[in-house]
Order: sequence, then C-alpha cells, then structure tokens
Amino acid sequence: MIIDKLSGSRVHFEVTVTKELFEHALDHAFEEMNQKVEIKGFRKGKAPRNVYEAKYGVESLFEEAINHALQDTYYEAVTENEIQVVAQPKIDLDFEKVKRGEDFTYTVTVAIKPTIVLGEYLGIEVPVLSNEVTEEEVTFEIEKELEKNAEMVLKEEGILEDGNTAVFDFSGSVDGVKFEGGTAENYELVIGSNQFIPGFESQMVGLKPEEEKDVLVTFPEDYQEKTLANKEAVFAVKLHEIKERVVPTLSDDFVKDLNLDNISTVVEYQESIKQKLIDEKVKQNENHVLHTVVEKVTENASFDVPEEMIQEEVSRMHENAERQIKQYGLDFDTYLQYMGKTKEVYDEELKSEAAKNLRQQLVIEAIGKKEALEITEEEINAKYLDIVEQYKSQNVTMEQAKAAIPVDAIKDEITYKKAIDLLVEKAKLV
Repeated sequence: MIIDKLSGSRVHFEVTVTKELFEHALDHAFEEMNQKVEIKGFRKGKAPRNVYEAKYGVESLFEEAINHALQDTYYEAVTENEIQVVAQPKIDLDFEKVKRGEDFTYTVTVAIKPTIVLGEYLGIEVPVLSNEVTEEEVTFEIEKELEKNAEMVLKEEGILEDGNTAVFDFSGSVDGVKFEGGTAENYELVIGSNQFIPGFESQMVGLKPEEEKDVLVTFPEDYQEKTLANKEAVFAVKLHEIKERVVPTLSDDFVKDLNLDNISTVVEYQESIKQKLIDEKVKQNENHVLHTVVEKVTENASFDVPEEMIQEEVSRMHENAERQIKQYGLDFDTYLQYMGKTKEVYDEELKSEAAKNLRQQLVIEAIGKKEALEITEEEINAKYLDIVEQYKSQNVTMEQAKAAIPVDAIKDEITYKKAIDLLVEKAKLV
C-alpha cells in the first residue's frame, strides 16, 4: 500500500477490498438484515439466503456489507502500517462501482499524529525570579489580615463622614408625589460607595444622629425606571446612627486571638508571614522555570498540528467547561455574560488554548520517547496505588484500577512527568 504524506499532518492511501472479503461481508450483512425483516412462511431471522435475495435482491445487503468491509480493511491498514490516526477519516468510495464477485478500492484521507522535529531542549536558559521578601511585602500581608478583622462599631461622637455607614430613613418624592421604591426605614449605606443617585451621599456628609435634611437630586437620563429619568427629586432624610469601621492594631493580643500554632507575639507573627511569603515565591519560581522551559522547547520544535486534532481538543475542553458551569447552576449563555465575552471570542480563545496545549503535549511526549526514559514496575504500581487512593471513597480496588486503565496509559503518564522533570533539572538558571 502506498501512503502519500500531505501537508498539515495528513496522509492519503488506497485500500483494496477483495471479492472474497466482500463476499464474507455480504454474509455478515445477510445475518444482520435477516433479523430485521419478515418473510412469509419463515420465522424472523430463519429465511434462507436465496429466499431473502429473491425477495429483496442482493443489493439490499450492499450498504451494510460495504460498511463492514470498510471497517475491517481500514483498521487493518492503519494497524499494519502503524498509522497514528488522530481523527475520523474521510473515505472516498464510488458505490456505483461496487459489484458482487469483483474487487473494489476506496481511498482514505486522514489526519495523523504529527512528526515532531525537536530543537534544543536540554540546558534551556531561564531567568530566575527572586525569592527575597521585603519588609513592605510583610507589612502589606499583615495589613490585609488586620483589615479582614475590622469591626463595625457605633460612632459615639462626631458627624457622618466618607467611609462611615449611615443608618437612616428616607422618603423620596417628585413634584410632591412619593414614588414606588423611594421610601425605607433604618437603611444602611456606606457613604462614598456611590450606591445611590449622584449627589445623594455627598449631601448627607456632616449630618449628626437624629438630624434631618432634605436631599435634592436629579435622576440620571439613563435611569432604569424611565418615568423617573431626568426628574428632580427630594428625599426627606433622617439619620439615626453612624457606624465606623475600626481596624485593630497589631499587638500580641491580636496575634493571640488569631489562634495560630506556636505563634503568640508580633515578632513571631511577622516571621511566620515572612516565611509564608518565601515559600510562595519558591513555589512561584519553580512553576516559572517549568512553564518557561516547556514554552521554549515547544517554540524550538517544528511540526504542524492537524486542524482535526485541534477541533477534537476544543470539543473536549468545551465539554469539561460546560460540566463545571452546570455545577454552579449556570447555563452557558449566562456564563458568557458574566465573563463579558461573546461566543465567537470564547471559541477563538478556546481554540488558541487547545492548539497551545496540544503542541506542548506532543513535544514533551517526543522528548520522553527520544530520551528513552526508563520506567520501573515500582513506579507503575505506585501510580496505580495513587489512583486507588484517589477513589478510596468509591472502594476502587487495585484490580479494578488496572482493568480500567491500561498499563501503557500509566507508562505514558509517568514518562511525560519524567520528561518535564528532566527539562527542569537540566535548565540553566540565569
């Protein structure tokens, strides 16, 4: 069989179906079709072949027989010639030329796993990130914790200021007539949050508890309630309470209240925050090295990823995304609205990510193959044990794990990780 290599990681080849093989396929088709038809004088599926063909004609078996013959011969062709197919094939067959007792041919065009031409992949230079933590970074983290523990307390003295929370009644009217939704009691509003109509909050600044005031505002032109848009309104306001947000100060007592293990003083707390930031930066640096070497070795390689392979990856990623979206009780269109994206933009981004993922996976696989990385039985068994542990709640046994996941898939996963580890180990940090 002659295999022609086409652009875009595709191949084209011709397959011959012999008359003997087609006759066997016709036998198979008769067994299938005979179960579906009724012929007078015979139970379903028991009519002789000659009776069936006399009634329906041998051509009635051709579609089933051709499909059966194509399935067998296509699988045999790709297996014997070690063609690594990555998508559904395009088969070209002139059905009019198929005759009983004669050979016939069909052609196949199919996307295949691309041949990877690796570039430089060992000793990749990676600019190292600093693991140093500054006093400013420690202070920032501590201030975030202090802010998180802030409390709202009653402001005993003074006036309403920006940042305070006002507890007040209000009643709004336009041309002396109250409108729906314009009245509330003991309403809480953070002054300066701009939740109300422009100008409302700023006019409340300076009020004291139990003080009253008429607030004059104009509804915006684009106000959602069209009957109020661009109208002047008066809100009768009575302030009851002023609350202010009090952030605790850093002290040994504050640290003790956090109930942290073996940490009870400010100094110990500062040191723990510093160590946490160092650990985070070390991890970030490790991820930076890994991502950088993978991106660079992928850039250094030469190959084309077939469009069909990308589309299948897009479909897989989209199905995963939809499952996750449903877990949050959303439909896909609502999710896109939250993300501020159109379907066209989302699809384009997904396609770009799919192509990037595939290129990186193919390159890492190629490196693992070229390096002939050794895999031990202990490593394989350890991986299966990890799977059993992962599904412990479902009582998955080792035998079930091995039956569900072929050992070759386990080997591929281990090889993939070892290839990445090798790239990181050999990287030159500069």
